[in-house]
Order: sequence, then structure tokens, then C-alpha cells
Amino acid sequence: MAAGRAFLLAAAVLVLGGTGTVVDVPSGQSVTHLDTVTGEPGPAGLTVRFRFLAPEIGREGGALTPEEAQGDMDYLCEHFALSRLAGAGPEPAQIVITLMDRPVPFGQSDPEATQFFEAYRPEAGHCIWEGF
Repeated sequence: MAAGRAFLLAAAVLVLGGTGTVVDVPSGQSVTHLDTVTGEPGPAGLTVRFRFLAPEIGREGGALTPEEAQGDMDYLCEHFALSRLAGAGPEPAQIVITLMDRPVPFGQSDPEATQFFEAYRPEAGHCIWEGF
């Protein structure tokens, strides 16, 4: 029975494609890295998207404002995304940080989900906010 649960957990992680890494952000919430999307171009050229599960942003029962989420996304770009780009290939023109209250497959919509997106330009070891 335990082996079956371990298999299901491993399968879920593979489907999500993420690290499952939990990150504490300035708002006080803990967000979970779901996945990193690298194969989809963005308007600025090579774009890397880091997507996080952040249940506290939900419309129903969420406790965070969009302004607080903005600070969390700035933090995630500077302290999570940048370190994962070093040595991983050509530097992207843009980093997009996504917070979502429930997993949503990349490129699909879910009218019940709350999602926040911010775009940044990596420059001199920092994230420069570009906005959408």
C-alpha cells in the first residue's frame, strides 16, 4: 500500500514538472514551485516562466492583496529565478513569474482560478520590472 502511494506521489511530481520547492516570501505565505516553462517564446524574445502555487491569492478565502503579491513576485524573481538561470544556457530576454491559487496547465484558462503575472528583464544580476 505504501509503495502505491509513493508511486502516485512520484507520478504527480512528474506531471507538474516542478521541483515542489516551497519558498517563504515577504507576504508571509509559502508558495510552491510548480514548474518552469522554457519552450514558449514571449514578446521580448527568449522567455523563461516560473510558475508557483500560492493559495493565499484566491478570490475565495485568499488573504493577500495584489500589491502584496507584487512584492512576492519581485522577491521570487530576485531570489529564486535568477539563481536557476545561471549556466542554464543563453540568458533570456524576459522572466515571467506566475502566482496561481490552483494548478492551471500552461496556456490554458480556468475562469475559477486566480492568477497574477509579472514580467522582468534580467540585467546585471537583478530583475528589472517590465510589467505587462
